[in-house]
Amino acid sequence: MQIAIVLFDRFTALDAVGPYEVLSRLPDAKTVFVAEQAGPRRSDTGYLTMVADRSFDEVTSPDIVVVPGGPGQTEQMTDNRLLDWLRDTDATSLWTTSVCTGALLLGAAGLLRGRRATTHWLALDELARLGARPTSDRVVVDGKYVTAAGVSSGIDMGLRLLGTIAGDEHARAIQLMIEYDPQPPYDAGSPAKAPAQLVETLRATSRFTQEARP
Repeated sequence: MQIAIVLFDRFTALDAVGPYEVLSRLPDAKTVFVAEQAGPRRSDTGYLTMVADRSFDEVTSPDIVVVPGGPGQTEQMTDNRLLDWLRDTDATSLWTTSVCTGALLLGAAGLLRGRRATTHWLALDELARLGARPTSDRVVVDGKYVTAAGVSSGIDMGLRLLGTIAGDEHARAIQLMIEYDPQPPYDAGSPAKAPAQLVETLRATSRFTQEARP
């Protein structure tokens, strides 16, 4: 089973690495990082670099497609090379997935029209404008499309998909092996739990808020 994880400049590292840590442990899985051209891509911090092993032209029919998000996603929304690759691979993929604002790229490719999907909570309105039916659930499965909310939820998405493909017992074993047992020191991981003032501050400074202004 081939798993293709998309990279582009200014992607969010955990969006790609979280699912990788889980899905790469599928039996007989072969994971490849892909981009328009093979080579290094810097994450959104500018300090971490990951390498795309193959170009889009070299990976034409992966079984699983994983699309991360990040600030660089905005520029990719009109990149026909990426969008065409997503449409082409989706035609034969078993699973097409995204983490965070990677869902917006699936939406821009027309793959989520009329489907339930999620993304980072600050981008849910944008997801709706792309024709999806947004939900604030952490992981959403609609047919073969699996979308995850913000950043860290990519691990949850990976485990959900792992259980579906390889069985619950295997997924539990991987969860235990990576010791995924979240116990955050703060209970502010979603807008429903975080202080209202903090939520409004982040909304006011969000790139999606800025882009929506005339």
